[in-house]
Amino acid sequence: MNNRVKATLFAIAAIIAATSCRTSASGDHSGKGTDTSSIETDIIFDSDSAYAYVERQVAMGPRVSGTKANEQCARYILSELRRHGADSVREQKGRMTAYTGDVLPVNNIMGSYNPGAKKRILLLAHYDTRPWADQDENRDNHSIPIPGANDGGSGVGVLLEIARQLSTNMPPVGVDLLFVDAEDYGQASGFSNHDESWCLGTQYWADHLPYAQDSLPSYAILLDMVGGIDAKFHREYISVQEAPHIVDKVWGIAAGSGYGHRFPNIDGGAVVDDHLFVNKAGIPAINIIESKNDVTKSFAPTWHTVNDDMSNIDRGSLKAAGQTVINVIFNEKP
Repeated sequence: MNNRVKATLFAIAAIIAATSCRTSASGDHSGKGTDTSSIETDIIFDSDSAYAYVERQVAMGPRVSGTKANEQCARYILSELRRHGADSVREQKGRMTAYTGDVLPVNNIMGSYNPGAKKRILLLAHYDTRPWADQDENRDNHSIPIPGANDGGSGVGVLLEIARQLSTNMPPVGVDLLFVDAEDYGQASGFSNHDESWCLGTQYWADHLPYAQDSLPSYAILLDMVGGIDAKFHREYISVQEAPHIVDKVWGIAAGSGYGHRFPNIDGGAVVDDHLFVNKAGIPAINIIESKNDVTKSFAPTWHTVNDDMSNIDRGSLKAAGQTVINVIFNEKP
C-alpha cells in the first residue's frame, strides 16, 4: 500500500490549501449520507471468523507476488470461494513488469454470487504483501518482506467472511468478490512520480476487464488495511472526488449501524490504491482504509514494517468494516 498522492492531486491540494484546507485536513460531511433509519439486516459479520482468515494467511508467510506462499494463498482463496458456494470462480492470469525489472506472474481471483442479478456490486482486496519492510525503524529490516497481517491479510479476511455469509444468505443484488495480486510491489521513492508502479494486478484486471461495458458493476468498494488497532476509516480523498455518492452511502450506513466512531465523517488522506484503477476502468470505486491514524496522521504505525503481524490485528476494526459492508449489500435495492 502506497500513501503517495497523485501529482494532479498535489496541484489541486495546493490550490485548496491557499483558500481553506489541505487534502488531509478535516472536513465535516455530517449532513450527507444515507437515511440511516431504514438500515435493517439480521446478518451478523463474525469478526472471530475474519480474524481466523487473516491468521491463516499470515501462517503461510509473506505472500510476495511470484513466491510459493503467494501461490498457496491463491489456492486457499479459490478453495474458500468454492467451499462457500460462489456461483462462479475465475482466475485471471498474466504477467506484469515491476519497476525493478522483475517480471511478475499475476493471478487475480474473482468469485460471484447471485449471477443472474442485473445490478451488481464489486468488492475487492489485494492478497499479496510488500517484499520489503522499507518503513521499518530498523534499517536492517528494509530488505525483509513484511508479514502482511493488516496490509493484505485484513481485507482478504473480511471478504472471505463476507463470502461465508453469502453462502447462506442470498444478496438482493449481485456481488462479485475480487482478490488482486501484485498491489504492493511499487516504488516508494519519488512520491507521485511512480503511481503506476503500484497495483499491477488491478491494472492488468482493468486492461482485461471481465465485464461488457453495458454490464459493469454499479460501484466498487476496496478494503485495504482494515484490521489495525482501533482503526478509523476517514473519507479517503480520491474516493470523495471520484464517487462521492458512494462514500456518502457507505459512511451513512456505517453511522446507522453504530460504527460512526470508526467511520468519521471527515476527510482523510489521498491514497494511490487499487480503487484508482477501478475508477479508470469506468466503475465508481471507493476505498475503506485507515489513512489518518491518530499517531502517524497517515497509515497505521505497522505499515510496511516487520510489526505488521497478528499482534496488531484488532477484531473490532475487522467487525466495523465487515459489518458495514454487509449492511451496504443487504440494504441495496435490486
